[in-house]
Amino acid sequence: MFLKSPPIVDRPIRFALVGCGRISQKHLEALRQHQSDAELDAVCDSDPQRLRATVEATGARGFRLLTEMIEKTEVDIVALATPSGLHPAQTMLAAKAGRHVMTEKPMATRWQDGLAMVDACDRAGVHLFVVKQNRRNATLQLLRRAIDKGRFGRIFMVTINVFWARPQSYYDSDAWRGTWEFDGGALMNQASHYVDLLDWLIGPVESVSAFTATLDRNIQVEDTAVVNVRWRSGALGSVNVTMLTYPKNLEGSITIIGKTGTVRVGGVAVNEIQHWEFAQPDEDDERVKTASYETTSVYGFGHPLFYENVIKTLRGEAEPDTDGREGLRSLEVLIASYLSARDGRRVPLPLQY
Repeated sequence: MFLKSPPIVDRPIRFALVGCGRISQKHLEALRQHQSDAELDAVCDSDPQRLRATVEATGARGFRLLTEMIEKTEVDIVALATPSGLHPAQTMLAAKAGRHVMTEKPMATRWQDGLAMVDACDRAGVHLFVVKQNRRNATLQLLRRAIDKGRFGRIFMVTINVFWARPQSYYDSDAWRGTWEFDGGALMNQASHYVDLLDWLIGPVESVSAFTATLDRNIQVEDTAVVNVRWRSGALGSVNVTMLTYPKNLEGSITIIGKTGTVRVGGVAVNEIQHWEFAQPDEDDERVKTASYETTSVYGFGHPLFYENVIKTLRGEAEPDTDGREGLRSLEVLIASYLSARDGRRVPLPLQY
């Protein structure tokens, strides 16, 4: 393992935010909640209107170019809220300058790019964090505890549904949306956090078999996909995704069926525990009543908790919850699914490095 930069102590951690679009508000909100430990020193965006609005809202210094921002600031960590296809080059640029990197999902749109990102940060001695904020949602934390306690017994079947709505106007709002190079489709972009649950909750995936289709949107990538999954444990499951739900987001759910337990966490974004039944009682059963929450956003409320782990890691007080290698786990399943759909075959994991 390569040595990491020394801990940052006795001062706030200096953040830079690259990308001032849709998801940037979650990062700004998280930084506000941690303002005693973190400060936003710089923001960067190629769109002058978005950049100006963010500068006015935050008071941070604004830059059109990432290279200029890195040269003219002394930020400790660069948070990438940019199109996914830009993450690899931006990560390598920041790492080479000795800056830690936080990247939104997915960490890359190509497998080799993801590997290169991890390698670049290792060699530079900096941390690479991959945002997986949904893991911190109270509903999924409770579900993970049930799995860790063995309450399901042997898990037989897992089904994930992501039935959301993304109209053509959404894809038309930015030129990079719906492209292979910069965005990825319904699986890679919108369902990325749900694909992450396959390994994080259930364990290593043995193989996948997928179909993808572009049924109604004028985009390069898929608007609908199904993936059949076999885990190394022998469990079977599926991921069903569409951005064509009428007239609005309907469901983001996971159902787990085991020998001694059945759970369904649903709602629009795994925010409601809709079924919770086990053969043996546990003190966590009482927490089910308070774990569900109302949300109007598919992003959930996990960004501040993710930032807390990042800050503690950079202070030398914790280990990363989701580093680059952890990010590769879901990217590997995503790439395997696209290979399966393209070639019409079952794809075993791990992929060849």
